[in-house]
Amino acid sequence: MKLIRKTFEDIRWGEFSLLSLYISVLSGIIVGLQYDPATPLYSVTTLDMLVPFGGYFRSLHFYSSQLFFLFSICHLIGIFSQAQSYSDKQWVMLTATLPVALLILFTGYVLRGDATGFSAGMIAEAILLDIPFIGSTINNLLFSISDSGMKRIYLNHIIGFGLLWGWLAWSHVKKYRVPFNRHIILSISIFIFSVFVTAPFEPDHLGVTHINGPWFFLGLQELLRYLPPLLAGVIFPASLLFAIAYLQKKNSKFTLLLLFVLSWLFFYAILSVIGLNR
Repeated sequence: MKLIRKTFEDIRWGEFSLLSLYISVLSGIIVGLQYDPATPLYSVTTLDMLVPFGGYFRSLHFYSSQLFFLFSICHLIGIFSQAQSYSDKQWVMLTATLPVALLILFTGYVLRGDATGFSAGMIAEAILLDIPFIGSTINNLLFSISDSGMKRIYLNHIIGFGLLWGWLAWSHVKKYRVPFNRHIILSISIFIFSVFVTAPFEPDHLGVTHINGPWFFLGLQELLRYLPPLLAGVIFPASLLFAIAYLQKKNSKFTLLLLFVLSWLFFYAILSVIGLNR
């Protein structure tokens, strides 16, 4: 077990994550030049069918973004043994990069404007509006699909959430350098994979009454069947974020928090499997 943990911690997850982020940003710039938030579905369809290599760059942006998030999770796990060396503020800011990265991914799904993206966006808006007193304000700040279409989400996706992630992660990220020659295999793998596997796109299907959201949204979507939006969409995920933010060995409740986090993830995985098979 110690050997497995040591091997996992020695893998350069942080560099992998940053490399994926760089590819995502560069390909995203190309995709963004062809995207119009006023006509999201038409923009994505045109990008895939009419713009030379448009479908490839959309796939490259999509898969590099997914890898950025997954490698970020692996990196956080890999440096977990060093968590006690961080101040409380540093650790909270570092762990906060994960939900912000998730928001970047999520808004990317919504911006497609297809069946999955639009439905996920409307569900997220309904969850925020269910928050007492401040729900409408938060929705206007983050999504506001009903009033602004994709414009607010587009600005947050390309600017707002990116700047927030950079501010939260900067003190940690500035320690890392990503020399391309050390990651040629990973880079080529991402480029080649994007050639053969097209990024998801699901136009409306007549007669379909159930649409699965993004893979990371499946558990929450399933939980919404049984609990009110405020509990399922706000309190439940927020409990995990607060637990991880205080998950340091120097914390007297470390064992209890670790047990809670593992139980939460196991329960969410079960919900995701159930949602996937609907």
